[in-house]
Amino acid sequence: MRFARIGDKGRETPVLVEGETFYDLSSLTADITGDFLADGADPVRTALEAGALPTFDAAGKRRGAPIARPSAIICIGMNYAAHAAESGSLPPEHMVVFMKTPNTLGGPDDDVAIPRRSEKTDWEVELGVVIGRRASYLADEAEAMAHVAGYVLANDLSERAWQLEVSGGQWGKGKSAAGFSPVGPWLVSADEVDVKNLRLRSWVNGEPRQDSSTADLIFGVAEIVHELSQYMVLEPGDLILTGTPEGVALSGRFPYLQPGDVVEVEIDGLGRQRQEMV
Repeated sequence: MRFARIGDKGRETPVLVEGETFYDLSSLTADITGDFLADGADPVRTALEAGALPTFDAAGKRRGAPIARPSAIICIGMNYAAHAAESGSLPPEHMVVFMKTPNTLGGPDDDVAIPRRSEKTDWEVELGVVIGRRASYLADEAEAMAHVAGYVLANDLSERAWQLEVSGGQWGKGKSAAGFSPVGPWLVSADEVDVKNLRLRSWVNGEPRQDSSTADLIFGVAEIVHELSQYMVLEPGDLILTGTPEGVALSGRFPYLQPGDVVEVEIDGLGRQRQEMV
C-alpha cells in the first residue's frame, strides 16, 4: 500500500494511492499518524474492499510529507563506505547516530530556503524507515523488521560548515534548518519494498550527482532498527534516515547549493522529489 498526504501545509488530507487513483482516508483517520500506522493496514484494506473509501481529486494539489510530524527524526551517518571516504573518514566501526528536529519535515516538492549566512548547503538522497510499532530492547533483527511500517524517499539536507566546522562535536546545527527533511511523495508499506537492493539517485540542475544502491549500506535496515532500540524507544511514526551514498558537495567535486538551484532525488519504487532552493 502507498499512503500520502495531499493539500496545503498543515491542512493535508490523508489518502491511499492505488495506481493512479487516490482514496480519501478521512473516515478512518485524521492524518497519517503513529496511531494510524500502529493499527496496521487491515482497516484500510477492509474499507477499500467494501467500497467505503471515496475517491480524492489530487490534481494540481500540493504533495505533503506522507507522515505527520514524527516524535523523532533519527539519522545514521556515514553509512556508505564511499561517502565516508569522500568525507575524509574511515567507514565507522560503530553506528553514527544523530538527530534532526521534527519540524524540519517538508513535502517532496516544497521550496527549501537556504539558511541565512549559509555557504555550504548540501543534498543527500536517503532511504527513510518509518516505525509502525513501539520498539524497545528488540530481541533480534527479525523482530526489528516486524516493527517497520514502511519506507519513504528523503533528502537529508545539510549545512556542512555548521555540521562540521562549528559543530562542537555534534551535527545538529547543520541538520535542523526549516525544510531540511523533504520526505515523500509516498509511504510504501514494508511488504512491498525490497530494502536490500534499491537504487538511489540525485541530480542538481539536471546533472547527475549520486547513483548507488542500498546493497552498499554498511549497517542495514534490520541492524539499524534493532541497535537503535537498545539505546532509545522508537515510537510509531518515527522516521529513521539511513545515510547517503557518495556524490555530495562535501566531496569537493561539486559546488554547494545556491538560490535558484533545483535538486531532484529518487529511489526506485519510492518516488521522486524536486526542490527549488530559494
